[in-house]
Amino acid sequence: MRIITLDDFIDTYFKIIQRGSGFILSKFTFNNEKRTKSAFDNTSFISSYFWNIPKVLERWNILITGDKNKNYLDFLVEDFLKEKSDLKLLSLGSGICNREIELAENKTIFKEIVCVDIAENLLQIAAKNAKEKNITNIKFIQKNIDDFDFKENDFDIIFFKSSLHHFENIDLFLSKKIKHTLKPNGLLIINEFVGATRHQFSPIQINAINKAISSIPKKFRVRFKSKFYKNKYRGVGILRMIIADPSECIDSESIMPSIHKHYKTIVEKPYGGNLLMSALRDISHHFFELNEEKETILNQLFLLEDKYLETNASDFVFGIYENKKN
Repeated sequence: MRIITLDDFIDTYFKIIQRGSGFILSKFTFNNEKRTKSAFDNTSFISSYFWNIPKVLERWNILITGDKNKNYLDFLVEDFLKEKSDLKLLSLGSGICNREIELAENKTIFKEIVCVDIAENLLQIAAKNAKEKNITNIKFIQKNIDDFDFKENDFDIIFFKSSLHHFENIDLFLSKKIKHTLKPNGLLIINEFVGATRHQFSPIQINAINKAISSIPKKFRVRFKSKFYKNKYRGVGILRMIIADPSECIDSESIMPSIHKHYKTIVEKPYGGNLLMSALRDISHHFFELNEEKETILNQLFLLEDKYLETNASDFVFGIYENKKN
């Protein structure tokens, strides 16, 4: 376990450059919920996250659906749920609800979609987007999950998209509240980070990440909104993780064991991220538009990650699981 690392100071410096001093000052509060909300409330911030790289998204589509042009939502609607109707779906930690709004457009399949999040401004944007699209089978609830009323056998589907790793006491949460509010044979659907708690990656993973970074030519390692180069990944300290967002990956490594313990696996598609997330952090903007050289670099990174995944569990998983009532 790393309490503090050099990367904590480096990343904080670049956060100030990229997001402004106001974002950093928002972390200086003893209120955990306010610090968590500040991690998601900055809707005007435009960054270069690796998950926005088109070629990375194509890779994920291939690993999840087998088709670079079909994402996991297309698979859900067009393949897995195509014979279903009048479903009620709950999305917890829904954020801006782009995916939920896409699902709600399928009004035959989804009778009602309920989105719950603590960030009021994100839900306001979501409500505006839904109204503009004349989508009426979706509603938005601004509430802390601890205050949400989990009614028994209330939902056909519970959906987590990059939010389950923000919940603590995962085994208790999934085996009690989620199981309680899912109908018998209801579905738990996740698209999640399921790797090391608080990003406390092993020395083996850190070495592999650095091998990936060193494979990238220096000219493509200039950090976003700066003239500085990214040369090495040293890991993240627990202290900064807690200060930045007390909920971030608070019990993430418990997700897969808990799901396998309490639910029946229907579909499970690991899609990596173990090297790409950390190696491409702050330099992803170089790879939004590709030429032959950049495409070759990304393909080499993909091969390095594939090799790593031969002997290590994936950090990101898409899965569909059936509720097993006791």
